[in-house]
Amino acid sequence: MSATGRDEVAGTVAVIGLGSMGFGMAQSLRRTGLDVVGCDVNAAAVQRFVSEGGRGAATPAEAARGAGSVVSVVVNAAQTETILFGAGGALETLPKGAVVISSATMDPSIARRIAERVEATGRLYLDAPISGGSARAAKGELTVMASGSAAAFDGAQAALDAMAMKVYRLGDAPGIGAAFKMINQLLTGVHIAAACEAMTLAAKQGLDLAKVYEVITASAGNSWMFENRMPRVLKGDYTPTSAVEIFVKDLGIVQDIARTERYPAPLSAAALQMFLAAAGAGMGRDDDSSVARIYAQLSGAKLPGKA
Repeated sequence: MSATGRDEVAGTVAVIGLGSMGFGMAQSLRRTGLDVVGCDVNAAAVQRFVSEGGRGAATPAEAARGAGSVVSVVVNAAQTETILFGAGGALETLPKGAVVISSATMDPSIARRIAERVEATGRLYLDAPISGGSARAAKGELTVMASGSAAAFDGAQAALDAMAMKVYRLGDAPGIGAAFKMINQLLTGVHIAAACEAMTLAAKQGLDLAKVYEVITASAGNSWMFENRMPRVLKGDYTPTSAVEIFVKDLGIVQDIARTERYPAPLSAAALQMFLAAAGAGMGRDDDSSVARIYAQLSGAKLPGKA
């Protein structure tokens, strides 16, 4: 292959998963001049990406053909394994030496196992969970918690520069990035549950919820999650940006890790129960701020919109 050919391959990025995060990441990659191929099980998501100037693919294998890197933005470890190793998976066509940038939240031990399988095929693997939400994904301002070999970081550099404001290089072994992400998810889940509990208690007391939001966001009790999620409760709009089921999964992983380490994690356990209650009440695919609706149902509090 000529030097020009190598440059073309290095400049092609396949993004597998065009949901609220993946779509924004794909658009951020395009803005920097990279050739981006998008793939999703939802054909409408692929068509949307194509309509905005990207290239679409029907399967991960088609998307990865000739790419220098694959960015996996699916929900969990099982989906990651499917899009990499399953029929029509990316590793059928991804060139040797290319890098898989894995952004799904998963147990660190599973991240290590997937990395071993990928690297055994002659490709590189970067354990690269993300944080920041869909708005920051669209702006290329994510935080990436990454671990992997120096070669994997080198191969992923152009994509990371396009997608992230902060890239933390946390070690040379896959699984470290995943472990950092689980600490983040413990805090995130607890903060969402606490925010929902506080706002619904305010509603139970008949307080002006808009004023509660104004006061708390200017006070010591504020959190990023309170500030980000509670406007959805104020509007009574639970259209999913981050679904309840994500935290059923992630806080479940936190509890699995804690149990393995013989480590007590009662706050995350309590938060998990509230997310489970929301999912069990039929809200699993709704926005994670729906935990407030469960508090309202349990207490008789009245929230804006439909409970």
